[in-house]
Amino acid sequence: MNYTPEVEEIEPIKQIVERSDSPVTQRLRVAAYARVSTEQDEQQNSYEAQVQYYTEYIKGNPLWEFIGVFSDAGITGTNTKNRDGFNQMINLALSGGIDLILTKSISRFARNTVDTLSTVRQLKEAGVEVIFEKENLRTFDPKCEVMLTIMSSLAQEESRSISENVRWGQQKSMKDGKVHIAYSAFLGYRKGPDGRPEIVEEEAKIVREIYDMFLSGMTVRHIAKSLTVRGIPTPKGRTIWPTSTVENILTNEKYKGEAILQKTYTVDYLSKKVRKNRGEMKQYIVRNSHEPIIDPETFERVQEMIALRKPYAARLRDDYPFSAKLVCGDCGSFYGSKVWHNRGNTDRYTVWYCNHRYGKTDKCATPILREHEIQAAFEAARKIIGDSDCSYSDQRWRETVESVTVYQDQRMVFHFKDGTEAEVHL
Repeated sequence: MNYTPEVEEIEPIKQIVERSDSPVTQRLRVAAYARVSTEQDEQQNSYEAQVQYYTEYIKGNPLWEFIGVFSDAGITGTNTKNRDGFNQMINLALSGGIDLILTKSISRFARNTVDTLSTVRQLKEAGVEVIFEKENLRTFDPKCEVMLTIMSSLAQEESRSISENVRWGQQKSMKDGKVHIAYSAFLGYRKGPDGRPEIVEEEAKIVREIYDMFLSGMTVRHIAKSLTVRGIPTPKGRTIWPTSTVENILTNEKYKGEAILQKTYTVDYLSKKVRKNRGEMKQYIVRNSHEPIIDPETFERVQEMIALRKPYAARLRDDYPFSAKLVCGDCGSFYGSKVWHNRGNTDRYTVWYCNHRYGKTDKCATPILREHEIQAAFEAARKIIGDSDCSYSDQRWRETVESVTVYQDQRMVFHFKDGTEAEVHL
């Protein structure tokens, strides 16, 4: 027996009405998002115009409740990670505080296709609609996702193209030897009439003093402390000098009239991650690019001292006048200070010896010195060169002594900055 299925259609007699937790008469809670990607004057005006437009537009609709205009100025749209205004708005929407979001275009919302679709889907699941005015798209429209995918992909491709053009322009500028300095955070220079760095003498004096202090034996921490106590403002105009700021001044080649370009690079146009260039990208050295504040010889001496001090930086202390001054005649390492005490009593005293003296291998045999022995040797050295005005007690010897070499045979050779030397036998 053959069975032929018969289908009967039953017309609906009731209209399906979606359940709503809010009364029909309740006004929609509406917010807007505005963004510009640079902080140039014309873009800033565009940004302010967007904020004003959306504020007036939303408040002018009696069916809408104005929640606010969330915004980011001078922030790229290729990644939502660092866009505080955007993230604040999305969090509020997902927690039930916004029903509708207005934005100028997809490219203002995000130029990353994945971020755009992911965010829109999250908002749809939470019952929040987004309207893109330029493209005339509403995310509650079933056809929206296809159009959104296409248009956000185009926006992402546009961003990639812009990024490549910017990078090409930067590479061309570097090849031409054009040096760009962030003058607002750079001590000693300003932009000159010809567009090249021009020395600001009042600030240049501070830079030279920092180099002189370092060469006199002061540590970076001590220099930073001294500048802070004296009330000298930092390159950014702050009152407290971080040690990193002093280190940057001591190692920045621009102070000797040169410039190394492309020290960092952007990994990709989406993440905008910036990494230090360790050989991944080409670099350019521009010599004689501008007038130096520090002569090249002095700059190189400072780099040599930094390299010499680096292994012992944690051990160098500023509260002793001999820090970074006493050098072992065997290995060239610095002497370090230790506090010893007698086993039979509570007497404590400071001694100095090579940091390699008690090492696991290649132990140095240069003598252990008590502080009073170093003081007496300094006084004797000053008499040898015919200058007894500078005593150890006023600690002016930092300004006169370059270094002191200690040898196994109990000799100390004082090297003074004026080129003279004095040999003292302990």
